[in-house]
Order: sequence, then structure tokens, then C-alpha cells
Amino acid sequence: MTDSLAHLHPSRFAERALFVLFLLSLPLLNPWIRGDGVGYYAFARAPLIEHSLDFSNDYRSANARFRDARVDEHGEVRSIFRTPTGHLDNHFTVGPAILWSPFLILAHISVLLARALGSAVPADGFSSPYRFAMAFATGLYGFLGLLLSFRLARKFVSDAWAFLATFAIWWASSLPVYMYFNPSWSHAHSAFVVALFLWYWHETRPTRTIFQWFVLALISGLMLNIYYVNTMLLVVLVAEALPQYLAAFRRTPSAPSIGSLAARHFLFCGVLFASLFPTFISRQIIYGSPFASGYIPLRDWLWRSPVFFQVLFSSNHGLFAWTPLLIFSFIGLLLFARRKPEVGVPFLAAVLGFYLFISCYPDWDGISSFGNRFFVSLTALFILGLAVLLDRLSQLFRATRPALIVCSAVLACFILWNLAFIFQWGIRLVPPRGPIDFPQMVRNQFTVVPRAISSQLRAYFLGRRDLMRQIEERDQPPPEPQPYPGPDQPPSPAQH
Repeated sequence: MTDSLAHLHPSRFAERALFVLFLLSLPLLNPWIRGDGVGYYAFARAPLIEHSLDFSNDYRSANARFRDARVDEHGEVRSIFRTPTGHLDNHFTVGPAILWSPFLILAHISVLLARALGSAVPADGFSSPYRFAMAFATGLYGFLGLLLSFRLARKFVSDAWAFLATFAIWWASSLPVYMYFNPSWSHAHSAFVVALFLWYWHETRPTRTIFQWFVLALISGLMLNIYYVNTMLLVVLVAEALPQYLAAFRRTPSAPSIGSLAARHFLFCGVLFASLFPTFISRQIIYGSPFASGYIPLRDWLWRSPVFFQVLFSSNHGLFAWTPLLIFSFIGLLLFARRKPEVGVPFLAAVLGFYLFISCYPDWDGISSFGNRFFVSLTALFILGLAVLLDRLSQLFRATRPALIVCSAVLACFILWNLAFIFQWGIRLVPPRGPIDFPQMVRNQFTVVPRAISSQLRAYFLGRRDLMRQIEERDQPPPEPQPYPGPDQPPSPAQH
């Protein structure tokens, strides 16, 4: 692919530009703990503050929709949410807590020191220092995921197209919602660790040493501890291994032996299994079995009637319907698989495997979601696909500058559309759950959003607590509480 733009955007300049943009975006961070984030954050707060996995205080302090379904009028957690071990049901993963821990420990030490000097800030894990530490950590991990995605993309295209693709996916996908608005959820962490996995896999792909296999397994374990459905990213390793074993069977010159390949893959599997101990231990304590997940049993998934079309095009959080720029990312991945199959085919296989798996999940729409939030994990691959497509389209122009201007203008339209849509979703002009009225949403983009955005942004930056309370009040009433389904179900890889 062309490197004609490299002199215009050196890698160091592009990375510095991304970093400056991240710093400028920090005021968007929203340090609240809500919905699924209550469960994720509880795995960090309860051990740090209460030195246990008792989540009672987390549930009592949660937002109304989460709390009212689980806590009765006397402030007691409903018995139907008790597991056979006596613990509260918390099916959310422990991986985000692992990544938050260094930041929360530092916040806790700071609060304790401040209290020793006379401060009245509560050292309870809920006060502002803890929430701001959590939100900043999430934003930082999201940015590191973008940076790694940029570094991966620039291996195959010039820095200009890698930069434009990174910036466009950053602001024209579902990522901003879970990097800034809902930082207590797991999706920005997942985008980071998947980018780390793909980048490291590619960096070590030609001659991976035993130690690099060990590190890759640790990264993979963290990836699964954060989000179970990331298991489908391991398809990359399967697609890499199959031609290697085929070459070994054929005794191709310079091909590694079957024994050597098997030894490395057994090492990987062993380290991967060991790195999942945080998940296994938490499941054992909460559910009484290391393999109980608390999610919908696999037997109840949509194996016989997968919703392939709805996942992509439904008004109920369809991936392409809500975030249309990702259509072009997928086209780019198809081009990449054809042009560089040794890397592109494993990447494309992982995306298809991820898509097929979500298509079989009963809650494929993400319930409360902007777009299809499950796919935020694939941010690095969306950036790569878009960068490849931009590089291909640039070849239709006679000069570099017109290509940059036209592509930047088109991408700016996608970004503005997505940010306006996020604004509608955030203030509940469109419902966060279930299908939406797309014609009404489009009308809102041109009529309601331009009038309301100024006052709402002022409230977001200057009166955020009141605005968040108003948004919570506009939400749908809490559902009837559902009892804990039982500890004997097998793990399921997707999350509510």
C-alpha cells in the first residue's frame, strides 16, 4: 500500500496529536456509576473498602433503576438475589476491576491521608475521588486502545489514513458513550485489551518466542476476564495455526515440527487457563462453582434461529443502522483479507465469529445500549478496516491533498451525525431500550438537536449532577425483579 503520505504525518506527530485530542476530551468524562456499571465497580470497591465480596452497599447506593429491582422498601436486598453461597448475584466480570485497581488504590490512599489531615471526604469508595479515578482510568484505557489501534493500522497504510480512521471511529462509533458517558461499564476496557492482543499478536507473529507466547496468553486471559465474548478473538490464533500444522504435516521446508507447534499451543492454553483464576475464584465464591456465570444458560440461546439481519440493521440497536460508518470498516476488512491474507483472514474470521456469536445471544440488542455496544470490543479492527478503505479510495485521486480534503469532509459528516445521535440518546429523545422511531430520530437531528444542544451542554459541564438525575428520571421504570436463575448453568460469553 502507498506510503506517499508518510512525510505529511510522521508517526510521532500523529500520536502526539491523538494525545492532545484525548486531553481536550477529558472534561467529557462523567464519573457516575450506573446500571451494569454497579456490578462491575462493585468488584473493585467491595474488596478495597470492605475487604469482602459483599455487594449490599453497592446495590443500596446504585441508581434507582438498578436499586429498586434489587432492594426492598426497607433497604434490604431481596432474597431472590441471594445465591446458594449467601452472596448477592453479580454476574458481571472482574476484569474492569483489575484495570481500575491501581487508580482506586491511589485514590483510597489519598483520601485516607486527606482524612488524617482533617478532610471530611468519605473513604467509602463512592465519594468523588474514587469515581473520578475510575472515570479517568476508563478514559485512559480507551485512549490507549485507540493508540494501539493506530499503531496497528499504520503497519499497513500511511500515517495519514491511520490517523483519520482512528479519529473517525473514536467519534463516529459507540465508543464515546462507554469511554466518557458510562465509564463504569466494561466496553472501553475491552476495546483496549483487544487492541493490545491484536497488536502484540501481529508484532510477534513471524517468530514468536516461548516468552512471547507466555505474554500473549496473559493478555488473552485479561481479555477474557474483562469480557467473555472476547473468546471469539482467539479465532485469530486458530486461523494462524491451521496453515502451520498443514505445512508441518506436508513436511514443508523451514516449517516447524508438529511437536514444536503443539508444545507452544499447550503452553498458551495452560497460561490462559491460569490467568482466568480471578474469574474462577469470584464465580466459586459467589455461585459455588468456578464455571457458573449467572448469565442466560447456553441451552437457551438462539442456536436454531440466530438474528443475523437484526444485529446489523434493526432499529433496536442494529450495528450498521446506528453506527453506519462501520459498514465501510467492514468493507475495508474484506479488502484487507484479500490483499494481505496471512493477517487479514484471521482478523476477518474473528469479526465474523464475534458477529455470529452475538447473533445467537438472546439479548443481542444489548438491552440498554447506544448502537450495539458488544461490538465496541472490535474497535481496533474497525479502525484498521476503515484505514485500508481510505487508502484504497485515495488512489482514485491524482494528488494527496484533494484525497485528504474529501475524505476528511465525509468523515466529519459521519462524526457530527453520530455525536448528535449520542446527544439524543443521552437526554432520552430516543429510548435507550428497544427499537426507535428512525424517521423521528432523523427529524430530531435537524430540528431538536440544534436548538437543545447549547443548553444541555452547559448543564453537562456546569450542572452535571442535576442533569444526570433528570436523565435517570426520564428512563423507563424498573422491570419486575427476576430471581437468580441458579448456579448450575454453564458460562455464557456475552453480557447484559
